[in-house]
Amino acid sequence: MGTFPVSWQTGTHLKLAAILAAALLLVSVHGHAADTAPFSVKRGLFKQRKQDLGLRAVPHGETVTIFKPQAGEAQFNNGVVLIPFKGKLYAQWQSSPKDEDTQDTWVAYSVSDDGAHWSKPAVLAPIAPEPQMHSNGGWWTDGQTLVAYIVVWPTGFQSGDGGFTDYMLSADGEHWSEPRRITGIDGEPVPGIIEQDPHVLASGRIIVPFHTRPGLIVKPYFTDDPLGVKGWRRATMQNLPYEEHASSRELEPSLFLRGNCAVMVFRDQASTHKLLASESCDSGEAWTTPVLTNMPDSRAKQSAGNLPNGTAFLVNAPREDKPRIPLAIALSRDGRHFDRAWVLRGEASLQPMRVEGRYKRPGFHYPKSVIWKDHFYVGYATNKEDVELTRVPLKELGPDPISLK
Repeated sequence: MGTFPVSWQTGTHLKLAAILAAALLLVSVHGHAADTAPFSVKRGLFKQRKQDLGLRAVPHGETVTIFKPQAGEAQFNNGVVLIPFKGKLYAQWQSSPKDEDTQDTWVAYSVSDDGAHWSKPAVLAPIAPEPQMHSNGGWWTDGQTLVAYIVVWPTGFQSGDGGFTDYMLSADGEHWSEPRRITGIDGEPVPGIIEQDPHVLASGRIIVPFHTRPGLIVKPYFTDDPLGVKGWRRATMQNLPYEEHASSRELEPSLFLRGNCAVMVFRDQASTHKLLASESCDSGEAWTTPVLTNMPDSRAKQSAGNLPNGTAFLVNAPREDKPRIPLAIALSRDGRHFDRAWVLRGEASLQPMRVEGRYKRPGFHYPKSVIWKDHFYVGYATNKEDVELTRVPLKELGPDPISLK
């Protein structure tokens, strides 16, 4: 609960008693005081019984289809990640003929000059030789070189053994180096798969979680290598207890910055349908034990970050059940209290799913966000089938923030 600014001199016991009584009141309202969440959400912001959670559509939002599979093309697509590089916007995702996380998965990418018109998908990583599987790990860039992360599952995804991360480099976004493994500060391969959401601090340090092996156990990592391909060090964070030994309770994190602190948000595999959160105020080297927030979540990937003015954002499907509808953005001017939200894609705009497949279902899946030029972009897979994005003019996302201390 923190340090109370009270004197321990004689006669101060009444002040202390009053403070403790207030703390107990907080416990009764929020369930626990020792595990104070790094942020909160305005009560009633998401009205769970109303269509699109009672939210208005974001002003001047525009949806663009990057790839819509035709007959004979890959009908499963997911994990859409965007990045700007040398005046163009790049999209990366994983594809397969019909089902999710099968051995015949490959990694695709597409390029756009304007964010609205996209090239035909090209192969970034082909189908791996059996029993391996490839999936996409996202992007990074130092401005001069584009880094593509490729996840390698040596015994396939379904084995539960986990995987490693390779990287490929390109100076032009078209010609790529041979894949090499991401390494730690010891020069050895990092024993895990990278999350698709690296973030950089003002110092240039890169923070991103890995899902470490065996299995998928989330651990934050950091590096001071501008390309994010070597020198990775594991940060300290105590995972929550969880009965599933092949996975941590925390999965698929993203993060936003608040002053000198970073706040990491996690999908909760315990099916609370709320986000978990942890924070670090020492450049990502030590993280608090994750705690439950009151931010609703459909138990899926989400995207967090900061607008150019410092405002923190969270993009997810903020439902207290499984449907990943609607896709929404919540904003916080101080990084502590999210009090504004809009729909990016709602139920009325959801196209029918055309082809059945394992783990395919209606909704807006696995969003990841970038800022490019004067727009806020969110990439996602609709029905785990169509590769799409929604973009919003930055000026529509609200006023300047208050203090971010």
